[in-house]
Amino acid sequence: MTSSSNPIGLFDSGLGGISIWQAIHAMLPRESTLYLADSKHAPYGEKTKSEIISLAEKNTEYLLAKNCKLIIVACNTATTQAISHLRNTYSVPFIGIEPAIKPAALNTKTKKVGVLATKGTLASSLFHSTTNLHAAGVEIFEREGTGLVERVESGEVEGPDMEAHLKELVQSMVDQGIDQLVLGCTHYPFLIPCLERILPKTVHIVDCSPAVARQTAAILLQNGLENTSDNQPQHQFYTNGDIDLLAKFLPHRRPNFDLAYLDF
Repeated sequence: MTSSSNPIGLFDSGLGGISIWQAIHAMLPRESTLYLADSKHAPYGEKTKSEIISLAEKNTEYLLAKNCKLIIVACNTATTQAISHLRNTYSVPFIGIEPAIKPAALNTKTKKVGVLATKGTLASSLFHSTTNLHAAGVEIFEREGTGLVERVESGEVEGPDMEAHLKELVQSMVDQGIDQLVLGCTHYPFLIPCLERILPKTVHIVDCSPAVARQTAAILLQNGLENTSDNQPQHQFYTNGDIDLLAKFLPHRRPNFDLAYLDF
């Protein structure tokens, strides 16, 4: 039987899902977590659906072996390509990540919304069904964030080269009159300071992390899985990439944070 004191598991194709972890930790400070960064296989957005499902299964089975009570697929591409399979295969609750099309469509004044995402997300049926459901009467301008995951995975989130690259990616959408820019990859929130410098003040950046945290809290409540223990929560972070780079994405480390290299 699953214990409410067991950790919440998260996996991503690297370090981007830490943006989701930050929102989870802020909203649910009593919950222990286990984060799996599959940096060795990033980016998932360039892989086939069968490859992504295989990686998602491997990550899930590791988290289940560590007794995770709930798993967050902290990757837009893995969500779009694999979450239905995961839910049909494993009994643990899963929470996926979708581009925040709905709030962007609700809040746009120009009726023009930009979406910056990976190739895998933009090509997925889930992305298109979400867009069709929530963005009637709104023009959606899609742009593949070419090279962004690789740059974030190497620790490059600032600097003139990054600004120039981002400007090249988003300028055509800005020229079309968007007033909402949806970040469709969990790596991209680390680029928000850079994006804010190059985007007009009229463009609002939309990140799904707070909504994922709220959904996690709701699913824990529905399943009676909220942690009721008085023990200090523990946070474990595993990577098959650069552990020093992982540490840089967690600047406020505490004694209950454990970072380790894991060859998986």
